[in-house]
Amino acid sequence: MFRYLSLPILLPGLLLGGAAKADYSKHPEVTGFIQRMSQEHGFKRTDLRKWFRNTEYQQSIIDAITRPAEAKPWHEYRPIFLTESRIRQGVEFWRENADILKRAEQEYGIPSSIIVAIIGVETRYGRHAGRYRVMDSLATLGFDYPPRAKFFRRQLEEFLIMSREEGVDPLSMKGSYAGAMGKPQFIASSFRSYAIDFDGDGRRDLWENNADVIGSVANYFKRHHWRRGEGIANRAEVRGSRFQSAVKKGYKPSFSVEQLQQLGVKPIGSVPADASVALLALETPGGHEYWVAQHNFYVITRYNHSPLYAMAVYQLSEAIRTTRAAELKQNKPRKG
Repeated sequence: MFRYLSLPILLPGLLLGGAAKADYSKHPEVTGFIQRMSQEHGFKRTDLRKWFRNTEYQQSIIDAITRPAEAKPWHEYRPIFLTESRIRQGVEFWRENADILKRAEQEYGIPSSIIVAIIGVETRYGRHAGRYRVMDSLATLGFDYPPRAKFFRRQLEEFLIMSREEGVDPLSMKGSYAGAMGKPQFIASSFRSYAIDFDGDGRRDLWENNADVIGSVANYFKRHHWRRGEGIANRAEVRGSRFQSAVKKGYKPSFSVEQLQQLGVKPIGSVPADASVALLALETPGGHEYWVAQHNFYVITRYNHSPLYAMAVYQLSEAIRTTRAAELKQNKPRKG
């Protein structure tokens, strides 16, 4: 769900080596963290010390966060996610969860294709939900990665509260190098805010329960103001050089369609005249391809703050939707 920029830094903690960081209860900054968690949230210090004694520094986590896929150009990023196998698996996931997806779309207004594509991009429909213990990830990044230490310590705080709320041992949960969890890869603060019990069994299970996974993704987008029935993005043709000023404004919609047209941009296909839009330039081997992005495209970037990510989700969703429609048409009983 996240984008992290590569920063060339030397981490003081790395000089000690992984073995020296096997016990985080001895980390000088963890003592203060334990004290605050005890005072502010009522955790037992003995429990916190036990968890941190069994939490380990992971150098591979530091390596991963300094080389995110989103740093790649579009023509290298796209093939990671737009594959025949991922499309096929998306159609299978949709087929197996059609009733749940239909209910989520009816209740929240989020297209089934978008929900399926999110899960596909994040974890290949649960096949790759993460191999790191979340405690290891969040402690490593919270205490030994200065550029994002504040953010990840906050997530560690949220994670421990979440573990208590859900009645789960914090050392038992696994996720991504950044501490994102389950099939939809929610970080702890997102789990607490947006995860829902969509099948009414009394638990919010984003690892094994597809109803909760689908409902939680739909709830996330609804809460981030997805607009039911509106478009997402359209290819565009450009002329001259004035359109570059729109590209520089970024991917948050801030232009009218008419304003883009005055800058030499022509959307391909129908875009409502009153829509607020942005202009994207995606790098290809031969130059750039241009896209007019609407509000719902921006909503996708609330899941991961990268226009490359949002475009991959959109294009995968379209490929899955088209393939699913063809499958249904082929299997539709003939009359007469």
